[in-house]
Amino acid sequence: MLSDILVIDFSQHLPGPYATLRLADRGAQIVKVETPQGDPARHPKMKDQGDNYLFRAHGRNKKSMVLNLKEEPQRFVALDLISQADVVIESFRPGVTKRLGISYEDVVQVNPRIVYCSLSGYGQNGPMHQMGSHDINYMAISGALAQMTDDDGAPIAPSMTFADMIGGIAASEAILAGLVQRGKTGKGTYLDISLADVMVTLMTNHVLMESATGNRRGLAKLHKSLVCYAIYQTKDQRYISLGALEPKFWENFCQAVEKPEWLSAHYSPQQDENPVYQEIQALIRSRTLAEWTSFSLEVDCCMAPILEAGELHDHPHIRERRLIEEQWGLRYVATCYQSEGSVLQHATPSPKLGEHTEEWLTRLMKK
Repeated sequence: MLSDILVIDFSQHLPGPYATLRLADRGAQIVKVETPQGDPARHPKMKDQGDNYLFRAHGRNKKSMVLNLKEEPQRFVALDLISQADVVIESFRPGVTKRLGISYEDVVQVNPRIVYCSLSGYGQNGPMHQMGSHDINYMAISGALAQMTDDDGAPIAPSMTFADMIGGIAASEAILAGLVQRGKTGKGTYLDISLADVMVTLMTNHVLMESATGNRRGLAKLHKSLVCYAIYQTKDQRYISLGALEPKFWENFCQAVEKPEWLSAHYSPQQDENPVYQEIQALIRSRTLAEWTSFSLEVDCCMAPILEAGELHDHPHIRERRLIEEQWGLRYVATCYQSEGSVLQHATPSPKLGEHTEEWLTRLMKK
């Protein structure tokens, strides 16, 4: 869909590269401009002496061009490259692009149709815009981290970098909106995407409901409240999720496990004093995760196994939709959602540092 779109990517680490990975999976041409030292995400090297796995995860279908933007002649090369592009994305701290000569104000002089995206922690202005932070900080300040708690109510640091990944999704979404606008008006645009801002938007339900009711848990009945919407442990100490909120799904579950007497307990509490809750726990513990996974594929009751990363590729849904495939000795996840064909089938691996510098310099000389 984006085969005629050229993206110049000055971003590093995770959010920006994930945003451009999503564009690359949709066919965009991505030229990753790196310093002579390369994206820090390349380091440290792995046991095979290749780039860090973080870089490999987000580097496919991209070209690498090395430019030292601290040197004026190479800044001119960068602007020459940008003059031919559709999109620029950068993730420097606010003010850095101005010092490097590739700010939006600089770029728009050579390419007024550019869609320019600045992706940062706290945006280009505001009281915290110059502050350094990481994923856990954006999770914290947005209120999202307060929603992830243990049984005592203490926040739990997740192993998923939600702000980085969701911020990348938001950036790619905004870039696509900018391209749509340009297609209609012929005008480019500037996008100021803040990871903290993006995480705040995930609190849409929670903020409104708290202001109206004082409840801090959003859809409170979904938070460790009902027997029909819960996580249960299996016989082999694994876990399954049950989300049978609607009566039809709860009825399907109860009938399938031959427990029609549970029907009236649909919205009963997840409490040890509740005999139905105790009985469901005992039932789930009587079968293995594999058995419940088979059950979930046969009975329409909103049940799904809680899978580990190494198990995803074997699940029928993920396998059929071709979301994960093995390439270059590793498993990669596609960011396009499709069941026919695969965005990974003809993919190229993450580039070596500066691998395509000469190729793009030659193109610029021939333009």
